[in-house]
Amino acid sequence: MPKPLKIVSWNINSVRLRAPNVEAFVAAEAPDVVCLQETKCLDGEFPVKAFREMGLKHVVLNGQKGGHHGVAIASRLPLERIDAPDLCREGHSRVIAAKVAGIEVHNIYLPAGGDEPDPVKNDKFAHKLDFLERLGPAYKKQTKTPRVLVGDLNVAPHENDVWSHKQLLKIVSHTPEETERLEASRTLAKFADIARLAVPDEQKLYTWWSYRAKDWAESNRGRRLDHIWVNPAALPDTKIGTYRIHLGWRGGWKPPDHAPVSVQIKAG
Repeated sequence: MPKPLKIVSWNINSVRLRAPNVEAFVAAEAPDVVCLQETKCLDGEFPVKAFREMGLKHVVLNGQKGGHHGVAIASRLPLERIDAPDLCREGHSRVIAAKVAGIEVHNIYLPAGGDEPDPVKNDKFAHKLDFLERLGPAYKKQTKTPRVLVGDLNVAPHENDVWSHKQLLKIVSHTPEETERLEASRTLAKFADIARLAVPDEQKLYTWWSYRAKDWAESNRGRRLDHIWVNPAALPDTKIGTYRIHLGWRGGWKPPDHAPVSVQIKAG
């Protein structure tokens, strides 16, 4: 029987700067598939050699010059790049998809949305809402193929996905306009939110802590922005109890402001 695939999602905030962080994580955690967001480089600038040396020999890329975009999937096993839905009206490199060991993996970096939660005054927020509205219909058509959607979705949907529900209701990432659209899209596409199957809704869960907080671990004012969703075909093979937020990797040498998240799924 093949061993389960360990799939990781991590907003790395510059893959060229933080390739050593990924290398250390891979050595410690032995993931099979690593999905990265905010790679911040063109495809030709991605450190493919370093990834091959750490055992992730198969890579698919969707990079972009400038900005804060770019997504990638790196794997120990062969990857077959597949079509990804058109979710971004601005044409940013925010979505990539591949098939590995019979499982579709979709990696998404959803727009942050700026600071003002008003789509009229803030076009970045309007863009984010549009992306969220496209998400559900894009994945509504069901498939018998196991499908996993991961990424930095930049929305903390539940009350206990933020340090203070009341104080963050008017803060981008936790406004009702965002949380309702995210959950509507997830429900329409019949994705299961693995984190909340693994951990009760009553328990606080965070994957992101601001760089502005020097005492981020002590103050613990986090948000759960990074997600792992699976479709009905993948859910029976998902080992829900293996879900992890790898908190230690938010610290250390020049860390990103996100912790990696992972789960194990039986390969097809």
